[in-house]
Amino acid sequence: QVQLVESGGGLVEAGGSLRLSCAASGIIFRFAVMGWYRQAPGKVRELVATITSNDNTNYADSVKGRFTISRDNAKNTVTLQMNSLKPEDTAVYYCNAKYYGDHWGQGTQVTVSS
Repeated sequence: QVQLVESGGGLVEAGGSLRLSCAASGIIFRFAVMGWYRQAPGKVRELVATITSNDNTNYADSVKGRFTISRDNAKNTVTLQMNSLKPEDTAVYYCNAKYYGDHWGQGTQVTVSS
């Protein structure tokens, strides 16, 4: 059974930073493509960043230069470092694992105040 557990969300002022973490179990982590997605109220879920098994990364244009995704295959974790946060980054952030299908965490709220 695949489990993805996010942590690290919260409330921050614009310009601040937050670090999200996702702990995975039930998969061979090093083979999974890991990612972060977000969904703001009234909007569709959108890709934020992904990282492949060989550390190739991909970012949404809106977060390039501000967010960094990384993974630790020894700890089965993926992290999203978010800097220079903007109010439009406010959303529920979801961890995703692509491993014989799509698997999702329960989500963590990020709120950026102006």
